[in-house]
Amino acid sequence: MSTFMANANNIERRWFVIDAEGKPLGKTAVAAANILRGKHRPEFTPHADCGEYVIIINAAKAVLTGKKLEQKYYRHHSGYIGGLKEVQYKTLMANRPEMAMELAVKGMLPHNSLGAKAFTRLHVYAGENHEQAAQKPIVLD
Repeated sequence: MSTFMANANNIERRWFVIDAEGKPLGKTAVAAANILRGKHRPEFTPHADCGEYVIIINAAKAVLTGKKLEQKYYRHHSGYIGGLKEVQYKTLMANRPEMAMELAVKGMLPHNSLGAKAFTRLHVYAGENHEQAAQKPIVLD
């Protein structure tokens, strides 16, 4: 008897909806990252792309616990001298909550081609409406 190895030919991808309203940003990101990788499936194969699609709604209503709104910063650098940009998470959650959720999920995916491919299957919306109703997504708690 041989071990089953998943590959792109024998994986059927489903769509899932995660509602982030009132939930911690990190906990929602962990749930999304696990589905994007396919770790919830019994046929999970670490070296193969066997993940599924994830839609996160109400990203603007996700909460950050403790003092993270004031103390946590999103930092990026342009590559030039003095090119460090900082944005406080209070501002980021007010202006671009989708980006805050995407950053959290992206950091939890592997930093290689598998993670990059999985990240393309993530769809984040600040409100409760999404454009993927035709795919009949499964709602997760």
